[in-house]
Amino acid sequence: MMSSIPLLLLASSRAARLDCVKASEQCLKEYSCSTKYRMMRQCVAGRESNFSAVTGPEAQGECRSAIEAMKQSSLYNCRCRRGMKKEKNCLRIFWSIFQSLQGNDLLEYSPYEPVNSRLSDIFRLAPIIAAEPASTKENNCLSAAKACNLNDTCKKYRSAYINPCTSRVSASEVCNKRKCHKALRQFFDKVPAKYSYGMLFCSCPAGDQTACAERRRQTIVPICSYEDKDKPNCLSLQNTCKTNYICRSRLADFLSNCQPEVRSISGCLRENYADCLLSYSGLIGTVMTPNYVRSSGISLSPWCDCSSSGNSKSDCDKFAEFFTNNRCLRNAIQAFGNGTDVGVWQPQPPIHPTVEPGSTRRGKSWTNSVLDVLTDSNQLGANSDSYHICGTLQVKMEKN
Repeated sequence: MMSSIPLLLLASSRAARLDCVKASEQCLKEYSCSTKYRMMRQCVAGRESNFSAVTGPEAQGECRSAIEAMKQSSLYNCRCRRGMKKEKNCLRIFWSIFQSLQGNDLLEYSPYEPVNSRLSDIFRLAPIIAAEPASTKENNCLSAAKACNLNDTCKKYRSAYINPCTSRVSASEVCNKRKCHKALRQFFDKVPAKYSYGMLFCSCPAGDQTACAERRRQTIVPICSYEDKDKPNCLSLQNTCKTNYICRSRLADFLSNCQPEVRSISGCLRENYADCLLSYSGLIGTVMTPNYVRSSGISLSPWCDCSSSGNSKSDCDKFAEFFTNNRCLRNAIQAFGNGTDVGVWQPQPPIHPTVEPGSTRRGKSWTNSVLDVLTDSNQLGANSDSYHICGTLQVKMEKN
């Protein structure tokens, strides 16, 4: 019975649904819903979803009845919106429902409502915001910063994070990282994407990348928001992230929307660059904050490594490569800088990967199965330059 939940969750995206705060309030007002909800939580809290800890066929039947009842309630279909009022409370409700129904602690689905606007216009606006194409010597990242200062909203929220992210707290603390992270989240949640993305994903000329790339890297004030005294293991950082509802949700959103796919022309399973960039920017301001590393080109990583991984070295490498060697993410950033979007190519419906039956019930990590795609992508040896050539040719053919 539980194996049908993933399909139902995907199908539910087509139906009208409430945010989880409103859905919870609605459920608590209804005696039947609130009773079934409490029963479900008692049945599966902290245990497998097969009710093995529940004794007696009658009790097991009541548990399954409660599960089925919740699948028909507005709570089952609820989602949250990034930056919404009471976002943390909404996410807490979502994960409590999801984990109760799934019986696991995996980052399997995004708790966020899909954005109605695909933000495709930001790709075509990118060269305008940058003022000059990336092939010239113009520092596009500097131009993007100037454009931000000319926009009241962007200037306001940029100043709001620059202050806490650059103010030293004590001799040993360069800043108040918590305040810095909160202000950064507000910047990327509140500022129009064409300005915030212009600074974060600006393209740099091939001939002279040093100053441009460094300005891009400095966008989030990495000395405060990104760097730390010690560099933790990436799996340990992931576990820390999962204990926070905001970080956990933003990471699940990123893993879902930036999943690479070797059979896709875009390099993305969901064929949507805008959603990938939105989910990536959502990580900024959490303990999983990623940033550009100090090398030229597009190379990104959270502040972590895979040393001291022991027997989990392979899992750690796969997780780290979702940032450092992710074809979908890399192509999305390049597409923004070039002013092109996968949307103009009229892509095929997203490709659904084959999932082993019952893998969730056996406790197999979905994150690992998603990251396995990276291995195939690396073996394919996909060249992003040839990808853009193909995309350009296809756009030209459609115009003709």
